[in-house]
Amino acid sequence: MTEATATIEKPDVYRLMPTRLQEQAESGKTRCNLCLWRCGLHHGQRGFCQAHVNRNGTLYNLSYGIISAMDVGAIEEKPVRHYRPGTKVLSVGSYGCSFRCGGCHNLEISWGTEALDSLARGESRAAFVTPEQLVQAALESGVEGIAFTYSEPAVWLEYVLDVAEEAHNHGLYTVYVSNSFVTEEALALLSGRIDVLCSDIKSMEEKFYRNICAMASVDQVLHSIKKAQELGIHVETRTNIIPGYNDQDENISAVAAWIHQNLGSDSPWHVTRFHPAYRMAHVPSTPVERLERAAHLGREQGLQHVYVYADKGCDCATENAPVQHYLPDWASLHEVKKCADTCCGDDGILLSRYEREAGIAHERR
Repeated sequence: MTEATATIEKPDVYRLMPTRLQEQAESGKTRCNLCLWRCGLHHGQRGFCQAHVNRNGTLYNLSYGIISAMDVGAIEEKPVRHYRPGTKVLSVGSYGCSFRCGGCHNLEISWGTEALDSLARGESRAAFVTPEQLVQAALESGVEGIAFTYSEPAVWLEYVLDVAEEAHNHGLYTVYVSNSFVTEEALALLSGRIDVLCSDIKSMEEKFYRNICAMASVDQVLHSIKKAQELGIHVETRTNIIPGYNDQDENISAVAAWIHQNLGSDSPWHVTRFHPAYRMAHVPSTPVERLERAAHLGREQGLQHVYVYADKGCDCATENAPVQHYLPDWASLHEVKKCADTCCGDDGILLSRYEREAGIAHERR
């Protein structure tokens, strides 16, 4: 049976934090139940997201409080248009993701391999910010909310939950920008703590999701989005239209029809433009007329609020770590991060690749 780890006092220095949803499997592995990979890990192994590690049977989050990027902007940029319009949010992200999208614009942040490896070795100089410090930075920036974005928030859930609680205590709302490849257990923890979910619906075709995540299915993602709305979270959805991949009329109409039938005719749908990147650098930017066609199809399916973005395809960080811009007086921001606890012993946090070299590798699942 899955259980959330007991509430632990928020740290004031960097340390590994116990994963909130973990269970012991009969195989001797410890299973992470934050996202739908549900990785089963032996000692020394990290999950697919690379941000959670098994130390002697207990899973820990490497990235608690580790900030990759921060920025202040309008809530409409997330994109969210039907919750507190005209207000501003402090956007914040960490490292790690449950997907591997070929057209990712946030590669160093979303996948975060090098950054998370550095944390695992105790060599990282990434910024560590406590929940209290982050909320204070938000208040000093004059925003009304905090948005968890740039990387997949489910990977960072321990920190998200602590920040959300602190934010609500100070009258700030919270936004969660996600791929929705999350478990019902994780959604239950977010209920009452997250005010807004902005989620991708990338396609209604199974093949599309399998190409970016071998474990993902369309139904899983759609179920999570619908469940979030049932839990009382305000939901807005987004589809990035990619020429030749998900821009067929049938697929676009199917996305819109699902939103209408499951979230309601007044549920906002954001149609965004693809721009070439990474393994999809050869794919041209989406023609604006194709975006307008998608919007037309959405309205044909009964959606009342369809928004087209011809200039911006994703909610991306413009720099890798502009954290010091918002926290200029914190001298310790980029000190080397070594876990303050001693559970790792002299071997540090083992990495799967090092285990393979030593001939002691285990399968993740």
